Amino acid sequence: MKGEGAWSDRRGPQGTDSEYLAGLRGCSPALALDPPALHTPPRRGPRTPGLRRTQPGLSKSCRGTFRSPRPSPKSGQADGAGKESLHLDIQKLKEKRDLLDKEIVQLISEGYSVDELEDHISQLHEYNDIKDAGQMLLGKLAVIRGVTTKELYPEFGLDVND
Repeated sequence: MKGEGAWSDRRGPQGTDSEYLAGLRGCSPALALDPPALHTPPRRGPRTPGLRRTQPGLSKSCRGTFRSPRPSPKSGQADGAGKESLHLDIQKLKEKRDLLDKEIVQLISEGYSVDELEDHISQLHEYNDIKDAGQMLLGKLAVIRGVTTKELYPEFGLDVND
């Protein structure tokens, strides 16, 4: 039986539905059972020239050899220079650690404690969550009233910098 639309477009030279299905032997069972129109990709609108991010095929970065993001040692640089550089980095890190240890000792001597810091951080998280909820409510109210959130701040006694 000859059909119209997608079926007739798909049949090609075979001509009939049964001939089309017979031509699908060896394909997956899903292809043989489902109409071919279900297997075609959705049609897209025309592409605008100039909006393609890369040219078709391999991009320039794929054609060359792999370049590591880590700088390689200079050809004239000896292994000893690399070790010297590492020792300098280690020394700088040790100095930074010592400086931070001194700051910690100073803060503890001024009466600060780790527990107090954790409590303060917890309170800041709670404050930010409450502020976010308030901002969300102000935004919804502004949309309902057709004004900006900034216009609502004075009505609720809020400062724009809060």
